[in-house]
Amino acid sequence: MNFSFHSPFVLPVKLDINKTRYRAKIQPLKGWTLAVKDLFDIDGMVTSAGNPDWAATHPIPTQTSETVTRLLNAGAEFVGKTITDELAYSLNGQNIHYPSLVNCLDEERISGGSSSGTVVAVGRNLARIGLGTDTGGSIRVPASYNNLVGFRPTQGLISLKNVVPLAPSFDTPGWITNTIADAIEVAKCLIPNQHLDDHSFSTPVVLTDLIELTQYKSEIEDWLKATFSHQDVTSQAITAVDVEMASNAFRVLQGREIWQTHGDWITNSQPKFADDIQQRFDWCKTLTIEDELFAIEQQQKIKNKVATLLTQDQYLLLPTTPGPAPRIDTSALEIADYRKKLMQFTCISGLTGCPQLHMPLFKQHKTAYGLSILGPRNSDLSLLSLGQKLMGTAK
Repeated sequence: MNFSFHSPFVLPVKLDINKTRYRAKIQPLKGWTLAVKDLFDIDGMVTSAGNPDWAATHPIPTQTSETVTRLLNAGAEFVGKTITDELAYSLNGQNIHYPSLVNCLDEERISGGSSSGTVVAVGRNLARIGLGTDTGGSIRVPASYNNLVGFRPTQGLISLKNVVPLAPSFDTPGWITNTIADAIEVAKCLIPNQHLDDHSFSTPVVLTDLIELTQYKSEIEDWLKATFSHQDVTSQAITAVDVEMASNAFRVLQGREIWQTHGDWITNSQPKFADDIQQRFDWCKTLTIEDELFAIEQQQKIKNKVATLLTQDQYLLLPTTPGPAPRIDTSALEIADYRKKLMQFTCISGLTGCPQLHMPLFKQHKTAYGLSILGPRNSDLSLLSLGQKLMGTAK
């Protein structure tokens, strides 16, 4: 396989990773190509976590991630490790240590991150499955920007053993695919103890205040009217003030965990980071226990609100991002401001641990955006099944 200069892969294919010792008798993913974010350990291959200094100060893994192994056992064919934003602490898909990746629809826009190489590999049909991680939106955001399906499962449900952490309380593996049917098949392999009919969803709770903050309010409202014209729809349950407070809480709690996880390594190794990522690490270092305790109070408030809403047959329906991928030439200041707005859309799943599915419902010219559905913890397969039904109404 020949890759261009802007390949999403950081390492060539390691042929012996696909040996039969990983194969199970039943292989539902036989022949499906698999791209793996460069946070997952693979025996004998460098894990760089998007930063050369990380690779230089950590040994080459001697074990393969349990999640990767499960997919290989199911028949998936590993094709390479993919570029990630540095230590996964970004949503942009820009890494100073690698050639720039661009959006699969428009080369003048960013790909989104931190699962940047993964989304590009799937979007450019170099892999059928893109395995990544999602802490603050790193699966959902690039999926939205590139018109792909992105799924963040229930936090803690799927193994993160032998995966470089960012903020462990919020980290989870996730995957990106071209179709919802593919996403469901991956879920069946990684979440074998669930069934498609474990939960029954019928009533959406639409977060209208978030829709008001999007660039495509009218298009979303038109889709909602067409899709739910004969159904009960609950709205205005979580306000713009709620999500702003929740977003601030998420940033603080994530930042505290990041420094607890990586602070000693950063202090001792003095790695070279991009300016914006370095600034975020510097900010993490300043956070106090008082900041954390206040953020925990705000986290509990949003968890209580969501728990009240996700009863019986209800699920949340919200925009995944405020709009399409920003342009590559967007200034650093504008990107920083946009990031704060973006995290109002992504923080609910992180703070509650609930699964969230991005549905690529809309595409205009060279831009894409969509909606997400969010269900209670451990409703993953049922949520994906619901997504398949809703996406069918858009075709």
